[in-house]
Amino acid sequence: MSPIDYIINLILSGILIVGVYQFYFFTQRHTIRKVKEFHSPIDEKIPFWPVWSWVYSFLYYPAILYINWIVTDHRQFIMIVFSYIVLLVMQMTFFMLYPVSTPAHWRTMNTGKSPSERFLLYVQKFDDSSNCFPSMHVSVATLTALLALSTLGPWVFMFPLLIAISCMFTKQHYLIDLPAGAVLGWVAFQVYCAVM
Repeated sequence: MSPIDYIINLILSGILIVGVYQFYFFTQRHTIRKVKEFHSPIDEKIPFWPVWSWVYSFLYYPAILYINWIVTDHRQFIMIVFSYIVLLVMQMTFFMLYPVSTPAHWRTMNTGKSPSERFLLYVQKFDDSSNCFPSMHVSVATLTALLALSTLGPWVFMFPLLIAISCMFTKQHYLIDLPAGAVLGWVAFQVYCAVM
């Protein structure tokens, strides 16, 4: 592919990311069932470390956009986009049929005193406490890692691992959300493999 192809794909990817989040926010406001909370003593023992908010947001998007640099042709780009759309549909199904929210007291742990806390408050202004199960951050990170595995090798799994850790320490997710998200990412990757 030519440099202009990579630039166009990068622009399209940015537009797709912004567009996909509109569906994510839609499901937060339009659930079919009552939003549930899990009550897990293990989750309550996980500390709140707001410094992980930087990993939660700033590692996430550049890693996803990196996929553009490993695309070899237009068909592969389309199939990768299709795999992310399949993942989005699966996530939206869960979010609408089985909406889960983190406990309200997790948000009150954030006093907004440090830069990390203030940044997390900014993120939470857009990202409600619902849409927890499965973790979309982990599912997207897992799919991204699997797509990049052939070029980056096993080190690529540090990406979903760091994202999963950030999900826990920012108190944005329950522990159970993380493996569930990884499974959805793996399923979307299997769809990609099937169509490629």
